Amino acid sequence: MIEAKGYAAQNAETPLAPFQFERRDLKPTDVQFDIHYCGVCHSDLHQVRGEWGNSVFPMVPGHEVVGRVTAVGDQVTKFNVGDLAAVGCFVDSCRHCENCEEGLEQYCLNGNSQTYNGYEQDKKTPTYGGYSNVMVAHQDFVLKISESLDLPAVAPLLCAGITTYSPLRYWKVGAGHKVAVLGLGGLGHMAVKFAVAFGAEVTLLSTSPSKEEDAHRLGAHKFVLTSDPEQVKTVQNTFDFIVDTVSAPHDYNMYLGLLKTNGVQICVGAPPKPAEIGVFGLLGGRKSIVGSNTGGMPETQEMLDFCAEHNIVSDVEVIPMDYIQTAYERMLKGDVRYRFVIDMATL
Repeated sequence: MIEAKGYAAQNAETPLAPFQFERRDLKPTDVQFDIHYCGVCHSDLHQVRGEWGNSVFPMVPGHEVVGRVTAVGDQVTKFNVGDLAAVGCFVDSCRHCENCEEGLEQYCLNGNSQTYNGYEQDKKTPTYGGYSNVMVAHQDFVLKISESLDLPAVAPLLCAGITTYSPLRYWKVGAGHKVAVLGLGGLGHMAVKFAVAFGAEVTLLSTSPSKEEDAHRLGAHKFVLTSDPEQVKTVQNTFDFIVDTVSAPHDYNMYLGLLKTNGVQICVGAPPKPAEIGVFGLLGGRKSIVGSNTGGMPETQEMLDFCAEHNIVSDVEVIPMDYIQTAYERMLKGDVRYRFVIDMATL
């Protein structure tokens, strides 16, 4: 076994603290890499606090993981020692269901193995995430990173990036479309960057007037303050798509009114309580509310390659490991532009 160290939550009430554990020895098709940076996702906070009801303790969070390869199994063909490497939201899947065979491992019908707070495919060995110093995973679930990109800023692409890239690609968003991005956080700022890069006209919807300057800096063409009823009126029946990144309770029905006929509201945020949606808001314009998760392995690699070609990365604040509890507190207040990333050299 490989000795590892990280930060873990022992239960839902205690803060994260140093934790010693073991990674498996390399199998013939495994890649081992030293973790250099790990992004901090809002879902990390939900899960260490047990708010989604499926927490497995002790829990080492982190599923936006980047580093450099230190060892490979003797059957590995995709990586060499010294290569940059990354792991996203899952580290394995059943490989044989119809979704896995189509490269949609994020929707594995038999349950994929989440990078943390989950189990390996044996359904009994816990997985531990990227708030740690070393990662071991099958080469098919390790991603290649361009040396041209800023490594700390790449880490959030493994979740915030692909979670917004995937639905924009699936619904073929591009030139001629009017797209609204609801919320300018870790997900929202990536949705703006990708929608602009795909050629859409992009409007940022926010309750916070302080976000207007950043919205334009990130490439948004317009800004609407949703707490101002007069501004909201100006965009009624306007958008082909709304990318809803908000993880707090909000009024879905109001935003349905901003969609054109046949418009689609794509939910990628995960509020803690079920939404109340009036059916007449859907019937009145053949509108849809849909959900989307992360991407599968082929699409995630496509996204990373697209980012390298177009020099797209996340806006990040790099923090030391022992700052994590403060980072969580700031994240709850929306006090981050726009993703915390842990420098694992500080572990």
